[in-house]
Amino acid sequence: MNPPDSRPFVRLGALKSLEDFQAACAALEIDLPAEVAGGKNSPLSQPAEVLINGKRPGNRIVIHPMEGWDGTTTGGVSAEMRRRWRRFGESGAKMICGAEAMAVRADGRANPNQLILVEENREGIAELVGILKEAHKDLYGTVEDLLIGFQLTHSGRFCRPVDKARWESRVAFRHPILDKKFHVLSDEQVLTDAEVGVLIGDYVRAARLAWEVGADFVDIKHCHGYLLHEFLGAHTRPGKYGGRFENRTRILREIIEGIRADGNPVDIGVRLSLFDKVPYRPDPTRAKAGKLGPGIPEDFSECLPYRYGFGVNQADPSQIDLSETFEFVKLCGELGVKVLNTTAGSPYYTPNLQRPATFPPSDGYQPAYDPLIDVERQIQAVRQVKAISPKGLYVIGSGYTYLQEFLAPVASAVLRLGWADGIGLGRAVLSYPTMLTDAANGQAAQKKFICRTFSECTTAPRNGLISGCYPLDKFYTERPEFAQLKEIKKKAGV
Repeated sequence: MNPPDSRPFVRLGALKSLEDFQAACAALEIDLPAEVAGGKNSPLSQPAEVLINGKRPGNRIVIHPMEGWDGTTTGGVSAEMRRRWRRFGESGAKMICGAEAMAVRADGRANPNQLILVEENREGIAELVGILKEAHKDLYGTVEDLLIGFQLTHSGRFCRPVDKARWESRVAFRHPILDKKFHVLSDEQVLTDAEVGVLIGDYVRAARLAWEVGADFVDIKHCHGYLLHEFLGAHTRPGKYGGRFENRTRILREIIEGIRADGNPVDIGVRLSLFDKVPYRPDPTRAKAGKLGPGIPEDFSECLPYRYGFGVNQADPSQIDLSETFEFVKLCGELGVKVLNTTAGSPYYTPNLQRPATFPPSDGYQPAYDPLIDVERQIQAVRQVKAISPKGLYVIGSGYTYLQEFLAPVASAVLRLGWADGIGLGRAVLSYPTMLTDAANGQAAQKKFICRTFSECTTAPRNGLISGCYPLDKFYTERPEFAQLKEIKKKAGV
């Protein structure tokens, strides 16, 4: 359900109470529970009911993997990276679900400064783990209940490993809408089954290195349109990695089989886009002077049935369909996956689904309706997944940042109701690492650090700059890139 375009969005910062928030949700006809967060029995503070590498996370607060586009050109660590990992340690979160998205090989990077999990970078990556643990122990006394995961990825369609302005896409299949946008011009860019076999070996090798430098688990990334997520939608691909569900999930099975055959005891997680839609674009007929138009689906009339996605309705790809999502979740249980970190859509072609925001990134579009609707859609999808998830699978909820002052109250209520096992935060922790820890301890939120979803942490890397919270973190506000970013946003109409 979408309200009329003329209807004003809820101004979350202007709401004075939980009652005001609930009234606003009722007016939008959405179900977002909320309660006073914090106190002795706060769900956020309770130990998690899962064992990973023999350890139990000491609370239900999770940090998502975030890249800064700020590593070295050889995929090594930088001063900015060290600072970010230290702040993750200081956050109080007891599960670091990826920290960085780490490419399993150089040509799989989304940018020339992405961390690469290879032997040449062993020392630097081990240093990052040490920095995070030391910062956490200094503030919280122990790391025995702290879990660190590494997210393993190949960027697939979004590869730009050498030049920030040049796509070097490798894909699972030809896509009738996305190919043009990401310069997929030839069938030679489709990975062959033999190339997939080599890539699986890269994941196995990277998982071994992750274990050796201190990771408790690895997250085999299946989200946001990156390569393994794209394989989940490879309905039109021939051969053993496409077509039926069994084939489209073969890569995950073979990676896990390879990790175990290698004698590697590292635990396994998956970050999954639970649902998707057909790619969106700004509506040029409704753009205002100097601003992008609201998001509308690309024309899919020639693409039906829509066999190019996962968690999407093939008859009407502007709608979601969780039937295969439920199958995948059950498969995770069969494969011994311990962590399911949920998300939705892609920041490249459906950013409103993945990270609801009032202010779009420069390559995005204005929201067509109140972003709270997309927040609720993701929370309700996680609720459904949690209801059918196998015992022992730790389900993490995402998409909370837009809630701002009401983030902690909603997170607390979701946990108390059993709609998720943990609450993950991404961009919100760039400006305010201890946001949920403060709430769990009954401390008032530091409003000047609350993320207002200006999307500058996305607009910056989309335009070749390092990522960070430019509006609220002085470390970035005082950099020369801040002035560049202002000009970029002005020209882009965001």
